[in-house]
Amino acid sequence: MPDLVRAALVQATWTGDTESMIAKHEEYAREAARRGARIIGFQEVFNAPYFCQVQDPEHYRWAEPVPDGPTTQRMRQLARETGMVVVSPVFEIDGSGFYYNTAAVIDADGTVLGTYRKHHIPQVKGFWEKYYFRPGNLGWPVFDTAVGKVGVYICYDRHFPEGWRALGLNGAQLVYNPSATSRGLSAYLWQLEQPAAAVANEYFIAAINRVGTEDLGDNDFYGTSYFVDPRGQFVGDVASDKEEELLVRDLDMGMIEEVRQQWAFYRDRRPDAYEGLVQP
Repeated sequence: MPDLVRAALVQATWTGDTESMIAKHEEYAREAARRGARIIGFQEVFNAPYFCQVQDPEHYRWAEPVPDGPTTQRMRQLARETGMVVVSPVFEIDGSGFYYNTAAVIDADGTVLGTYRKHHIPQVKGFWEKYYFRPGNLGWPVFDTAVGKVGVYICYDRHFPEGWRALGLNGAQLVYNPSATSRGLSAYLWQLEQPAAAVANEYFIAAINRVGTEDLGDNDFYGTSYFVDPRGQFVGDVASDKEEELLVRDLDMGMIEEVRQQWAFYRDRRPDAYEGLVQP
């Protein structure tokens, strides 16, 4: 990974249809590329509304294959056009009856390097995700991209430290955390958990939340997306809590090794003492 990586993320309002939603993100990506960004990530199921506010079979229509579905193919074209790595979260169908909350990681030349499937699936009011998604089954992949080693952890996953650690052990230097989280439910946790995870695992995190309300429910998505460094400090300002926004930030990757030498958390791990943590 270069010493300095210019990275971008987008928090966006729902437009009302997939075509205009994708087009909006393409324009933000082109603007990020003009500003020198080399990687960009989008919010959870970025090409759709957050349909998990309700339990209705009509919303299975948002699902598409990965990597052969239309959105991933379009994001491959976008990556080639802009020369950026693209983290593209969508609702995936993998054969009849198999649905996942997924993000494809696409390299700067348009190659789909692989996918991450969300492990932890909530089922609470306004977030009825078990109705739609199976738990992820692809482990904790870290992708060797044009800008370095990139991982993904999706929304509700962020409450579980085990996956953050697995990504670190697998070599992640930057983890994108696409989300759809609502004001009142978790706002006070939003600027606590990801900085803590960045410190504990000594890498950068891009925390992305959608913004605004949608016609499927009362969830008020509060934005405030940000980049956070391995010391737990925000890189530049946090995004608006009401307006959509493109963030472009320079990430000093040299900080990762500096912090790992100083704090030495990986050296002092005790996996020999942790066996009980994974017992049912």
